[in-house]
Amino acid sequence: MTITAPYGAWQSPIDATAVARAGRRLGAPVLAEDGAVWWSEGRPSEGGRVVLMRRAPDGETEEVTPAGVNVRSRVHEYGGGSWTLTGTDRVLFVDFADQRLYSQRLGEKPVALTPKPDVPAALRYADCRLTPDGQAAICVRERHGEGEAVNEIVAIPLDGFGEEPVVLAGGRDFYSFPRLSPDGTQLAWTCWEHPNMPWDATELWLAPLADPGAARRLAGGEAESIIQPEWDAEGRLHFVSDRDGWWNLYRVGTEDEIEQLSAEEAELGHPQWLFGGSTYAFLDDGAIACIRCERGVERLGVLDPGAGRVRDLGLPFTSFGFPSLSVAGTRVAFVAASPEHETAVLVHDTASGETEIVRTASDEPLDPAYASIPRAIEFPTGAGDEVAHAFFYPPTNPEFDAPAGELPPLIVQSHGGPTSHVTPALDPEFLFWTSRGVGVVDVNYRGSSGFGRAYREKLRGTWGIVDTEDCVAAALHLAATGEADGERLAIRGGSAGGYATLCALVFHDEFAAGASYYGVADTESLARDTHKFESRYLDGLIGPYPERADLYRERSPINFVERLRAPVILFQGLEDEVVPPNQAEAMVAALAKNGVPHAYLAFAGEQHGFRRAETEIRCLEAELYFYGRILGFEPADELEPVEIDCLPPA
Repeated sequence: MTITAPYGAWQSPIDATAVARAGRRLGAPVLAEDGAVWWSEGRPSEGGRVVLMRRAPDGETEEVTPAGVNVRSRVHEYGGGSWTLTGTDRVLFVDFADQRLYSQRLGEKPVALTPKPDVPAALRYADCRLTPDGQAAICVRERHGEGEAVNEIVAIPLDGFGEEPVVLAGGRDFYSFPRLSPDGTQLAWTCWEHPNMPWDATELWLAPLADPGAARRLAGGEAESIIQPEWDAEGRLHFVSDRDGWWNLYRVGTEDEIEQLSAEEAELGHPQWLFGGSTYAFLDDGAIACIRCERGVERLGVLDPGAGRVRDLGLPFTSFGFPSLSVAGTRVAFVAASPEHETAVLVHDTASGETEIVRTASDEPLDPAYASIPRAIEFPTGAGDEVAHAFFYPPTNPEFDAPAGELPPLIVQSHGGPTSHVTPALDPEFLFWTSRGVGVVDVNYRGSSGFGRAYREKLRGTWGIVDTEDCVAAALHLAATGEADGERLAIRGGSAGGYATLCALVFHDEFAAGASYYGVADTESLARDTHKFESRYLDGLIGPYPERADLYRERSPINFVERLRAPVILFQGLEDEVVPPNQAEAMVAALAKNGVPHAYLAFAGEQHGFRRAETEIRCLEAELYFYGRILGFEPADELEPVEIDCLPPA
């Protein structure tokens, strides 16, 4: 027997605390030569601290980095590539506190390899690789001082303990993927210039390590995005390029000729928001393990020599997060999830077909009976002659039904980036909503990755317009098909998704409420006050600044807050360097001045993207309370009230 209760009022065992407990952030698994598995683990319960973990060949799991160490780089502010395994018993890692590079052997204390800068965290490191002779590490360094930060590729001697690194490549705005040939004689890397982002236009360079000044460009330039150069065991350089409209795999020949290895109308690459990602790795039989993304669904496959197409391995996983593959022999390590499987560190043997779970995101798995299985949807958008994509998660709770004739509230989720994409997965945060009777639609708006370069570039010059249109269109599509209550539509998102949220609430009238997490309210302010990596991003998304300042003003919700009539709740980290708190604070002041119901929760110690369990819990509960008051349902949970300013008496 089920209980009949209104949508939104269903009782659920998936509370905010359960969501936070399921939020271990697993990443970058590495298979060591001795059979051990290493990975990074972000812990909301410890303030978001990232630790390195190791499962020994005998199955014993241990925490490698000592208490207090937070393995996280701040190069490009987003970081990534913050550690690398050297041999079987030593790691190199960046500590978040001072951004220095450290060496640590198992069971020993870390030792700093890089000099202490005069200004704390002014020298930052990422994406390290060890030279084959084990004498040095090659990595990206970012120097902060007066003016714009300087990015370089440097060599760091491992026995110098504070010796000044040697600059191998400099003079370009950005560098990534420094990769050494197996014999240690050749160094490959990618680089790019303002105003490009790495998914717009990058170049692949190669130089003798003994004479970096003799570097030559192998590929890339305008309208070509190159990522992840890697050498195979035979010393052949591979890379991913979207020169044919899709991120496919290529190989450099003996005379620098370029051979295309895959011909997929799907993506074998991923937008380079973080350092150190890998979407392919070499198996010992000459085949290449690949993560293939088609229409937002990611699968693990194998590219056999000469095949040209990726062979799907038939595994159930559909979401690989920021992908990172590691191979040893026939074994492949990765982090993945699906709508029915929570995120986990996994090892798959391509020879035996067996898959092993090494570590899950939670020690207390969610009850699969409450899993909402998403459905891929396509819907008309814009002027009606274009199509956008999303995954719809319907309300699901085995213990409850809604009254006959009632339609559920719907939350439209707008992803961040905006050059990113969403995948179908068992997302505890989505289940928090769907198990209470609230539907969720996760939108891959035009401009998202995972659908080819042409789809990705639909956001060029149109940020704040087409992404918002697609979020609106997704909501109206589900309302028109009878799967959502058109009078109870809400929109939420973080960062760029927060911007789409505010744009939807200001420039459109379809939503009854919204939630902005560290969202952009003033694009002009963002163009003037953000970090180097994204300082020219808006040139492509909106237009050159200050030449087209008029467009920035037209696209800034803060300038049109008088149009806003739908209540909104805003969440902001007070140490956010990407979207500073003054954006949210200006929005709150304008909302108060215009009498629009709103709530504002700010969190000390949080940056761009919340990492602390207590923050995640408070935000989810506050958002549920807010929607209940605004959309007219009574949550079954006991919730701490949220002060909603300008809300008329009930």
